[in-house]
Amino acid sequence: MNPSDELHALLALTCTPHVGVILGRRLVEGMGTAKAVYENRTELSERIPGVRSSLISALDYPAALKRAEEEIRYIEKNHIRCLTINDKEYPSRLRECEDAPLVIYTYGNADLNSKHIVSIVGTRRATNYGRDICDAFVSDLTKLCPNTLVVSGLAYGIDVAAHRAALANNLPTIGVLAHGLDRIYPSTHRSVASEMIHQGGLVTEFMSFTTPERQNFVKRNRIIAGLADATVVVESAQKGGSLITADFALNYGRECFAFPGRISDENSRGCNALIQNNGAALICSAEDFLKGMNWETSASDTAGVQKQLFPEMDLSSEETMVMEIIRKNEDGIHIDSLMLQADIPINRLRSMLFNLEMKGLVRPLPGACYRAVTL
Repeated sequence: MNPSDELHALLALTCTPHVGVILGRRLVEGMGTAKAVYENRTELSERIPGVRSSLISALDYPAALKRAEEEIRYIEKNHIRCLTINDKEYPSRLRECEDAPLVIYTYGNADLNSKHIVSIVGTRRATNYGRDICDAFVSDLTKLCPNTLVVSGLAYGIDVAAHRAALANNLPTIGVLAHGLDRIYPSTHRSVASEMIHQGGLVTEFMSFTTPERQNFVKRNRIIAGLADATVVVESAQKGGSLITADFALNYGRECFAFPGRISDENSRGCNALIQNNGAALICSAEDFLKGMNWETSASDTAGVQKQLFPEMDLSSEETMVMEIIRKNEDGIHIDSLMLQADIPINRLRSMLFNLEMKGLVRPLPGACYRAVTL
């Protein structure tokens, strides 16, 4: 029983037992096409060194062909784009990786071969410090290098913060999934994913109805690294998926950058270790990143960002005092408490806080509280 066309054959290979991504690619390259692999499977051991008889038997697996047929019907019905490794639209950066998937499924409108692509990853337990870094980095990246494609994993913490920052700044953004396109995990990010479909999209190597099993997330991380020119780690504990992604990036010969943090902060230990061990270059801003990548920026845009990085030079003495009080309360301070400590009338204080927010120095929190933005 042989597949009906090349796509059918490629999909069948991806769900055939004992055929992983590296072996699958070697078979296709060795025989010219996936269809030829099936049509000439009895000759594989003669034409491709190292092929065993057990593999030839595995290819005679009707269930794989049937599953491939089901997937083709599903993607056609749901208007999912299926890119094979030989397609022109297949991401060229990913194709360079030895363990690139034979097939990826995409939903959305992003150009996976954009001129500039950066992956932004980090801990699921992001702090305010990490989220602020994400916001500032993506905002400045928009000004300095417009249309950069932002890639992440749609997970809790830094991942979704990167996607949200990209959406807010009108940058295209791609979420790489550890499951099929029939679901969104975590489900709480469904609204973000819906926005991304119109301003980027979703990518996965997994067939529909594949559940988000633990091992799939490591596989997903290699796609995050392989799609991009560089990986930026914003916040990471001593161990975590973002460090695995960074390791993939380094193994692929891609650039890796990390934002440092205080040595006492659990969620900065991974980044600090990456920098200390020369696994990542230290950056403190989007400008540092762009210089490290040697990506072109306009002088006027750079000047504009530099001005924004030092907005406190324009503060009045009263505003400076308010900022000092807010900074002493890292988890936020209620406006009533701030009013008493600063001894400023509430109406004038509200106006002042609004101006500080517009300058990017403070952020309002639920319950009429405010905290300082850390850059």
